[in-house]
Amino acid sequence: MTTLNIKKSNIIFTLSISLISIILIILPTGFENPNMLRNTLREKALVIEVDNQNLEKHSVITVGTQDLKLQILSGKFKGDIVEARNVLMGQMKTDKVFKEGDKVLAIIKTDEAGEKVQTARADDMYRVNLMWLLFGLFALFLVGFARWTGFKALLSFVFTALAIWKILIPLILKGTPPIFISLIVVSITTTVIVVLISGFTKKGLVAFSGAIAGITITSLLAISFGFLFKIPGTVQEFSDAILYAGFTHLRLSDIFISCIFISAAGAVMDVAMDIAASQNELIEKKPDLQLKELIQSGFKIAYPVIGTMTTTLLFAYSGSFMFVFMLFMTKGTPMISIFNTNYIAAEVLHTLVGSFGLVLVAPVTAIIGGYVYTNKIKNK
Repeated sequence: MTTLNIKKSNIIFTLSISLISIILIILPTGFENPNMLRNTLREKALVIEVDNQNLEKHSVITVGTQDLKLQILSGKFKGDIVEARNVLMGQMKTDKVFKEGDKVLAIIKTDEAGEKVQTARADDMYRVNLMWLLFGLFALFLVGFARWTGFKALLSFVFTALAIWKILIPLILKGTPPIFISLIVVSITTTVIVVLISGFTKKGLVAFSGAIAGITITSLLAISFGFLFKIPGTVQEFSDAILYAGFTHLRLSDIFISCIFISAAGAVMDVAMDIAASQNELIEKKPDLQLKELIQSGFKIAYPVIGTMTTTLLFAYSGSFMFVFMLFMTKGTPMISIFNTNYIAAEVLHTLVGSFGLVLVAPVTAIIGGYVYTNKIKNK
């Protein structure tokens, strides 16, 4: 394939993924609830008055009702002043205490005609604008720094998010075997990401092959040790809420195992791409490199990469459990009890399986790269 044909194929592929992403945005998940939206509006509002007389503080917990006055800032009732309530249940994780000047997401119930506000509730702080601002800055920096490659990286980011939200999650909820469909979706998104970034090139082939091999290895490890660890799927937060919502048919343990290799897939792909790109640069600068030399170079490149990436996973997973570790320490809990706790054992499994996958994908990618790149030289 000539350079011109490769560029043309890359552009066609990029446009195709852009079109698919637009379709996914429009595509319904199948779990939309019309009754939830009927006569219900979710609008941005400003807290202009707060009455805390009905709040009671017990130690560090606050319970009771906050009475609020809100000025609606969006939608058909923009500018209207409504009274709202904020009920605190004594659950610090979910309770919010609002003050004057806060911008909130107001849930407004209207009459059947939708012309009059009947009740209003302050649901949470309004953060959507900030999220879009942060995403916009991220997109601008990414595209501004990496230009065309940055745009394709942004497209792969959006496509992956849509694939998870519009395909993976709905299919799991409908009862599709979680491990099977997770492997399919992860493989598809990995293929799209690698091809978008590297194109239809030898580098893309090596990165793709290494990433798929790494994901396969990580999946097998997750499945094997996931069942051996005997960690119930209910260890995942909100899993019990899903069961109470009527989805008792879900295989939560399989979903938990799927989450393990999904979490590690990105890091595995990073390592595969790093080694593939490095070997490609080596062969471009020194085209007379032999198979053994290129593989050995790939190994040497892999050593520091996997050294830092495994620690990255440790930081990522342990950081989310810092408060739990602090609680255990305040109680003087023995280490043997800590690591036998379900949710700590689950994080250990996440970290070790992901790290094991990284260690194995590095030499596999180096070997694949050695054969692919030296074969190119022989063909010349």
